[in-house]
Amino acid sequence: MRPLLAVAVIPALLALSSTAALAQSFYHLESATTLEGKSPDWDYVALDATRPILFIGRRGDGAAVFDLAKKQVVKTLEDSEGAGAIRLVPEFDLGYTANEDGTSTMFKLSTLKTIKRVPFGKDSDSVFYDPKSKQLVFTMGDSHALAFMDAKTGAVTGTLPVDSGKLDGSAADGAGNMFVALRDKNKVIKVDVAQRKLLAEYPTDGCVQPTGLDYDAASKRIFVGCRSEKPVLDVLDGTSGKVVATLPIGHGVDGVVFDAATKQVYTSNGVDANLVIYAQETPDSYKLVEATTTRPYARTMALDPKTKKVYSVTAEGVADPSKKINTAVTTFYPNTYYDDTFTVLTYTR
Repeated sequence: MRPLLAVAVIPALLALSSTAALAQSFYHLESATTLEGKSPDWDYVALDATRPILFIGRRGDGAAVFDLAKKQVVKTLEDSEGAGAIRLVPEFDLGYTANEDGTSTMFKLSTLKTIKRVPFGKDSDSVFYDPKSKQLVFTMGDSHALAFMDAKTGAVTGTLPVDSGKLDGSAADGAGNMFVALRDKNKVIKVDVAQRKLLAEYPTDGCVQPTGLDYDAASKRIFVGCRSEKPVLDVLDGTSGKVVATLPIGHGVDGVVFDAATKQVYTSNGVDANLVIYAQETPDSYKLVEATTTRPYARTMALDPKTKKVYSVTAEGVADPSKKINTAVTTFYPNTYYDDTFTVLTYTR
């Protein structure tokens, strides 16, 4: 009987080994931490991998500081109400929020103490950083403009009018320029940050509603996540603006991240609740790595460059027909979220 038992056990062990290997090779949920709080709202997240801490733009509640080791919020930045995005500038030990009223909360990164709240406009969607000019770039969709700020001092340096009411994702090219997605124009613009000058406009052919954006300086390629009925990842030549690849992704994309170390492009897609990743084989050729299930409306993300863990946030909600529904995202996009359902998600391979 023992030989027969061994024959039966070996395939079972092989199956378990295969399942374990599969779990290790693809992303899966490591933890989900639900936070207490009234009807949550949120937008972008930013990672300080040195501690590690996740900054979360909680809009009306301000910028939350989530300790990833303790799995809890340890602080809300003072005077940061309306924060939708946070940009960290470690070289100056500073951080900046983009507040909806057109101000930025400037804080000391090491101590998390607020320094001042700086007005730069009438509204704000997000904030990005150009490491060459040492300037922050704030997108102001309602004002149809970009605002610029000295990242070392917090001094406002100027604005640039832009023909768009939906200024979305942005990324620096490392040479003093910034690429910005214009969601309502189906374009990406190239801006000289130091001169505050529009250099070029690139149509995102085959891509409707460009949102999230990142850049690969080595291959000079722009990665643009696009919504609409047929969501895609457009890859553009950063020099000519030519579309060199168009790849399917999930609905409701917001976050796009390029990992230069692995040459992989991540897209977080909130409506389809998935994380779609492509590998860059050549600057113009890409291969699907995986499409992993996440949770509904986990649309923004941060990637830890060392551990490769992916962080996102979401909440449970409803499309209340008595209120305006943002049908530009999807027919039944939630406009109300339930109390005590805001959740920080960690995914790992």
